[in-house]
Amino acid sequence: MLSLILRLIINAVGLWLAVELVGGIEYVDPQGAEDTTGKIVTLVVLAIIFTIVNAFIKPLVKLLSLPLLILTLGLFTLVINALMLMLTAWLSGFTDYGLEIDGFWAAFWGGVIIAIVNFVLGIVVPDRD
Repeated sequence: MLSLILRLIINAVGLWLAVELVGGIEYVDPQGAEDTTGKIVTLVVLAIIFTIVNAFIKPLVKLLSLPLLILTLGLFTLVINALMLMLTAWLSGFTDYGLEIDGFWAAFWGGVIIAIVNFVLGIVVPDRD
């Protein structure tokens, strides 16, 4: 349980940095408030959606794209990360908490930032597995 909460926090930090650093990624607060609490709640909801997408859909996509992953020596993972971020944005459109991405390249750079944050914070906070 603690591992899941830590993974959610790490994904929320990654999403926050992606929103702050990439110009084409924004999140929508349902109340339109610019307060810190509303932003944190929005990021947590988006992190939950992103974590579910990464837990259930990303392994299947990686398995199906295994020949491309081998051919590109793993660089196709960056494209998969962008697609998972775009899927998260699409799924969050069905909720009040929306993630808006302006095209593939914004999703690509956002996916790179989230992957770097997950790697760095994963070293600092290792899993118990």
